[in-house]
Amino acid sequence: MTAGRTDEGASSTVWRPEGPYDMAATLGILQRGTWDPSVSINHRVAWLTFPTPAGPASLRLVQAPREADAGPRTRHAPGGPVTASAWGPGAQRALDSVPALLGADDDWTEFDDPAFLAGLPRLIREPRRRHPGLRLPSTGRMMDALVPVILEQKITTIEARRAWRYLAGRYGDPAPGPAPEHMRVTPTPEQFRRIPSWEWHRAGVDSKRSAAILRACASARGLERLSGMPAGAGVADKLCSIPGLGPWTAAETTQRTHGCPDSISVGDYHLAAYVGWALAGKPVDDDGMLELLEPWRGHRQRVVRMLGLSGFRKPSFGPRLAPADHRFR
Repeated sequence: MTAGRTDEGASSTVWRPEGPYDMAATLGILQRGTWDPSVSINHRVAWLTFPTPAGPASLRLVQAPREADAGPRTRHAPGGPVTASAWGPGAQRALDSVPALLGADDDWTEFDDPAFLAGLPRLIREPRRRHPGLRLPSTGRMMDALVPVILEQKITTIEARRAWRYLAGRYGDPAPGPAPEHMRVTPTPEQFRRIPSWEWHRAGVDSKRSAAILRACASARGLERLSGMPAGAGVADKLCSIPGLGPWTAAETTQRTHGCPDSISVGDYHLAAYVGWALAGKPVDDDGMLELLEPWRGHRQRVVRMLGLSGFRKPSFGPRLAPADHRFR
């Protein structure tokens, strides 16, 4: 990477990917809806706001197109270098995190080996061919990832995103620099712990999830140290040692904090049936899903991501899970 200063006075650096690279697809897993207060992604421009040990930071990432890709048929074309600019007391910390955040440590070499690809169903091979620039990001920030995941436990995506937008938007500090107006810095554990009980209720967060978040915040220093450990070094087990955090929460978190290529969200409301229909033509439970994915152990999260990009939809036989409004209970 090369570092410098922008005309706006922000610290900046340029990261040059090796081979095809798609920033928007790589970072998409981090954004909770269009109006996420802490992550905003729009094609080749992404904004992230978060606390660091040195203070809050706003990070802007802009991916330049390659000259060869400047034609009409470039929707999935690989892009060029990424310019990162950061503002706030934590600007340098934010810039230091850029390579891992953008997936520099995520190695698809084994997955992309022709011999390995030959053993994959066409439903997985085709989306990889169409999305060669996808990588798994590693934020290295445990609490940033963990709190939104806890909010997503056993409720609909609509409910979870509303709760995150309310809490982060109301209790997060204004983002440094020229970040989009709606953005706020993700609240620190101390800020989450100061949220009164009625505000959790107003956000639609029940007592089990708010209690789990507060327990995680009380152990935040220890949890943040897990960010520096390899993904397979018992990180998930250590997360699960906190009451209210189970295998699903640990998997969803490490997929973002560590870019874990083998992390599977066991206990997900939809995933097992989805994988079953895609790979076996029938619904399966969690054990059945793990059995189907076993031949690709080490890359099971990559396989699931490719299935998600394939366009496959499982049959629908009943009503969707309806949102439950906890605010007026």
